[in-house]
Amino acid sequence: PVRENYDYILIDCPPSLSMLTINALTAADGVIIPMQCEYYALEGLSDLVNSIQRIGQALNPSLKIEGLLRTMYDPRSSLTNDVTEQLKAHFGEKLYDTVIPRNVRLAEAPSHGMPALVYDKQSKGALAYLALAGELSRRQRRAARSATA
Repeated sequence: PVRENYDYILIDCPPSLSMLTINALTAADGVIIPMQCEYYALEGLSDLVNSIQRIGQALNPSLKIEGLLRTMYDPRSSLTNDVTEQLKAHFGEKLYDTVIPRNVRLAEAPSHGMPALVYDKQSKGALAYLALAGELSRRQRRAARSATA
């Protein structure tokens, strides 16, 4: 199998429960939920979590939510801060410390056919994704140490 050749395989899915997304969740070990810090995103989060749990029960018993990633993050917005507080209260440690900021260079990259790290590797958005990779790696190492202790 392909998974034996990689430490991590990330599958980026559309924000809908299409057949593609259901297949990805069936094959996955864990889920990272990208979450815009906006009211409607927060409102739909419980439905998404319930859907992930149902897929886990029916198709993939080892599926778990690894964490929530705040995206299009703007710390100047009181709504962003309110949503962040609600996420911390409900998800605790599952909320990643890393946030992906609202960033023009991130938005431009796909229209140029490039990943953000190629388009502008020094942009705040690209640097945030590098920070996320580091946080994911640290969390995985910590979980592995806990499992063997």
